[in-house]
This record gives sequence, structure tokens and C-alpha cells, in this order.
Amino acid sequence: MDNQPIHLSIHDTSHITYESLLEGNQKFVEEALQEDPQFFQKLANGQKPPVLWIGCADSRVPADRITRTNPGEIFVHRNIANVVVHTDLNLLSVLDYAVNVLKVKHVIVVGHYGCGGVQAAMGNQQFGLIDNWLRVIKDVYNKYSTDLSEITDPKEKFDKMVEYNVIEGVNNLCKTTIVQGAWAKGQELHVHGWVYALDTGLIKDLKVGASDSSAMGDVYKFV
Repeated sequence: MDNQPIHLSIHDTSHITYESLLEGNQKFVEEALQEDPQFFQKLANGQKPPVLWIGCADSRVPADRITRTNPGEIFVHRNIANVVVHTDLNLLSVLDYAVNVLKVKHVIVVGHYGCGGVQAAMGNQQFGLIDNWLRVIKDVYNKYSTDLSEITDPKEKFDKMVEYNVIEGVNNLCKTTIVQGAWAKGQELHVHGWVYALDTGLIKDLKVGASDSSAMGDVYKFV
């Protein structure tokens, strides 16, 4: 499956129907078996992905497609605006399984420029239940308000806020007992922060993260 073709259909979603999804599945199976008759048997034997991807639920940012990886190679958790908070039991459950059972070596928080969740959090309009979810992003905006106030171009400010949201997600991830526990045991685990650009298809490595707790504030460390 390494050289499988990439079929792109941009913007026009009129061809997507309930029935077309099932038809697409049939074609996927046929193409996969042509490449490797044992493909699904191998997948059924288990998974050992080296990467946990924590990304936005945006349909334009599929983890496998933009990294050209295959089924079984990336463990994925997605939510609105790739938020990482220590009270999200859904995320923590995924993280715990990825780190302690699958033994992933890399956890990557992936945001994307043009994120609607980040944009909504930067304003004052009420949207409903999601306002409670976006609150943590407002806290990020408040934390970096001085730096953001110096940016006059709206798009540049928006892009920078997307990056800050990822950076804080990485920081929060490193403070979890799950990540700290892995580091305390000497387990190899690297935390990273990326931002994906929708208009170019390229990933920007923010060069943030950690491979141990040495740079973390003492109050966050568990012994």
C-alpha cells in the first residue's frame, strides 16, 4: 500500500451520498487486496502505531492523507480545535492507551491555520454549548494577549493564535500524569507541536515539545 494513488476531490461534495460511502468502501477493499492479498489479515492481527496524533476534527485535515501513511501507522484522536485539557477523560483515555498499551514513541498536537474553533474563541459571539469547550482557547488568547495586541494584521494574528493554541496543548500534554509517568519509567516518548496549512498542504513544525520533564516547572512534576 506504500505507493497507493491519492484521489483528490476538492470542494465539490455533491457526489457524496450515503450509498456512495458504501460503494467507496467496496472499491477500497478491492484496491487494497490488489496491492496485498493479505492486507486485511495483517491489520486484523493487531496494531503497533509509533505515533499518536491529536488533531482538529476539521474534515480537511486527515492525519493519514497529509502524512501519506497507511492504516495501522497512526493512532488518532480528534476534537474541535485540537484542544488538550487535563479534565478531558476522552482524550486522557486515548492518551493512556496509546502511551501505556501501544507504547507510541511520538505524540503530536496538530492544529491548522484557518481553524474555525480558534477563530470563534477569539471573538465575543455566543454559539451555544461549544462556548464552554472554546473557553480554554480564550484562556490561551488571554495569556498571550500582550503579544497578540502587537500584531495589526488580522490574518497574521489569527495564524499566531492557532500556533499558541498548539503550544499550550503541548504544554498541557507534558503535564499529564500519563506522559510524566512514561518519562519517570524511562520510556521513550517525544511530544511535538505542528500546524498544517490548508492553502499549501504543508506542515509547520513549531519546534516545541519535550522528551522528558527536565524543563517543566517543579510544581507540575510527580515523583
